[in-house]
Amino acid sequence: MLTLDVATRWIDRWDRQQEGYLPDREERFTALIDAVEAGVGRPDPLVIDLGCGPGSLSARLLDRLPRATVVAVDADPLLLSLGRAAYGDRDGLRFADLDLREPGWSRALGLDRPADAAVSTTALHWLAEPHLRAVYAELAAVLRPGGLFLNGDHLVSEDTTPTLARLEQAVHESEERRRFAGGRPEDWRQWWDAIAADPDLAGVAAPRPATASHHGSESLHLSTHVEALRAAGFAEIGTLWQRGHNRLLCGVRP
Repeated sequence: MLTLDVATRWIDRWDRQQEGYLPDREERFTALIDAVEAGVGRPDPLVIDLGCGPGSLSARLLDRLPRATVVAVDADPLLLSLGRAAYGDRDGLRFADLDLREPGWSRALGLDRPADAAVSTTALHWLAEPHLRAVYAELAAVLRPGGLFLNGDHLVSEDTTPTLARLEQAVHESEERRRFAGGRPEDWRQWWDAIAADPDLAGVAAPRPATASHHGSESLHLSTHVEALRAAGFAEIGTLWQRGHNRLLCGVRP
């Protein structure tokens, strides 16, 4: 059985690994939660966390908004197992094992009312554009009027503003050099290799091959996400926070 101590250790290590790609990850988390708190208009919002991984963002949301209800969605059984072991007793948090690429995932959430917000961080770039458009269309159907979608991710603008895109990349690389002057943390593949070698995780669900082998971006352009949100019926769409090409993109359901 996966213990709290083991799950917490591996989630902490997950967070450090993610910071190797996102040196300002915690600042983006803070900006995203600031926007949820300011934008939902109630102390007990219903929030959907898309591509939640082991629940790092969901837990931080509930730290700030303890009366919220968060439905955390992912398709990787190992990451969900870590999240449930670490945070399964948190009031207001429910994990859902659903693949966003499969139509009907939003109905399977079992929501009892429209969601006030949906959030995601460093997850939706792995969806191919047709799947991304379908996800945004389903999401729009379960958000209340005025509901928010907040997506923190590396979203580049080289297809529309190439000079700005080069500057965004330079800003990101400068921050990496400052943060990691003493050495970088382990990367994605090293983390998964270490997970596979840990005897404490024997018998825990193995990662699905498509998830563990993920190493790139299908929908990495800012314009792809903006156009998909517009097609799904979101009204105002814009960047709330940015450092280099690391952004917090917001869409508002009319």
